[in-house]
Amino acid sequence: MNKDELKTMGCVPIEELITEDFGALGTEERNAFEASCEAFIIGEQLKNERLKAGMTQEQLAAKIGTKKSYISRIENGHTDIQLSTLFRIFQGLGRKVSFTLV
Repeated sequence: MNKDELKTMGCVPIEELITEDFGALGTEERNAFEASCEAFIIGEQLKNERLKAGMTQEQLAAKIGTKKSYISRIENGHTDIQLSTLFRIFQGLGRKVSFTLV
């Protein structure tokens, strides 16, 4: 469906709602929103992989030499994470991280 068809049905494209709430692409507020979304996605992926591995946050933290609270903050999207730490965490889960640039 195109934009006009969606509006005819009383629907608003998600991009319009995001722009309304967080500003246009490239604005400071929108960039902060996008970064928080990325942090949330990484946290969810970490949580899913940890659960697949049958590990608790505490077990994962002990395995990679950090604290449970740090793993929790990452999983909840409440902290920035360095790439080296991200690699170490997923290595502790027996996984590898790869990136795709779009």
